[in-house]
Amino acid sequence: MTVPRHIACIMDGNGRWARQRGLPRAFGHREGVKALKEIVQVCGEIGVRYLTVYTFSTENWQRPRKEVDVLMKLLAQSVDEQRADLMKNQVRVRAIGRLADLPEATRTKLEALITETAHNSGLVLTLAMSYGGRAEILDACRKALAQGRAPTSESDFAALLYDPALPDPDLLIRTGAEQRISNFLLWQLAYTELYFTETLWPDFRRPQLMAAIEDFSRRQRRFGRVEE
Repeated sequence: MTVPRHIACIMDGNGRWARQRGLPRAFGHREGVKALKEIVQVCGEIGVRYLTVYTFSTENWQRPRKEVDVLMKLLAQSVDEQRADLMKNQVRVRAIGRLADLPEATRTKLEALITETAHNSGLVLTLAMSYGGRAEILDACRKALAQGRAPTSESDFAALLYDPALPDPDLLIRTGAEQRISNFLLWQLAYTELYFTETLWPDFRRPQLMAAIEDFSRRQRRFGRVEE
């Protein structure tokens, strides 16, 4: 089995998971945190080097204020609850997006976790927070203008993105049955293998992840070349 170096996830379906059980959406988000904890652990165990998850998009700010507040508080709470396990498993946490838009309390906790895990040597877990692919490209253009120089190659432009050290994903997994990328990593997904599943994110655990990786292993990645 070929293990992807970098997996990206669109964690969709928390709200529907809760609604199917007659529960408030917040319960689905909390269960989604449990699913992410398991996926992080499994990725570390099987040798995935990078895991990037779509945690909160620029469009998610349009959700009801109550739900946004719950999500921000849940993120801050999760930072506190998961810190020990992240350190134990040598997970290095990163974040991409317009982080200045986050509430101060949430941003402060996230920044502290990034600093604390910076020297860990295991899985790199990148949280896409207040993130949009178009916003990232626009911000990269603004950075180029501020520097007074236009990028002349793809590598020049990639160096202007939120995290230039983050390699392009090998595999994108989207749960929840939808088959679109929803403004996620638009530049980076150019040659990424896409995997869609009807499983809702709170139910996406080790067996579902391994099924996605097995599917990935059967694919031939030619990057525009022909097979010899």
